[in-house]
Amino acid sequence: QVQLVESGGGLVQAGGSLRLSCAASGRTFSSYATGWFRQAPGKEREFVAAISWSGGSTYYADSVKGRFTISRDNAKNTVYLQMNSLKPEDTAVYYCAANPQGYSDSYLWYDYWGQGTQVTVSS
Repeated sequence: QVQLVESGGGLVQAGGSLRLSCAASGRTFSSYATGWFRQAPGKEREFVAAISWSGGSTYYADSVKGRFTISRDNAKNTVYLQMNSLKPEDTAVYYCAANPQGYSDSYLWYDYWGQGTQVTVSS
């Protein structure tokens, strides 16, 4: 079992930066691939980025490529999402999710989810 807790969300002006954290409990988290998703009001949950268990492989949605960076520190059981050059359309609740069998851009793939953290980008 893995429990995930996101933090780091907030209100930021367009062009600004935020770093989200996904802290996990469970000794085996270092063997889980992890993804970040987001959901804006009235919209479906959308893939943002994913990282392999080792951190050696990453994958990004086209909408965030070049602006967001996913990383992990397995010693701290934490995955990060560094978000730069934020845009108003990045406004959403951001969720992290984990799966021991690898990553995917489908939210249906993931077994474990955090409660989400709100990111609001003002224009």
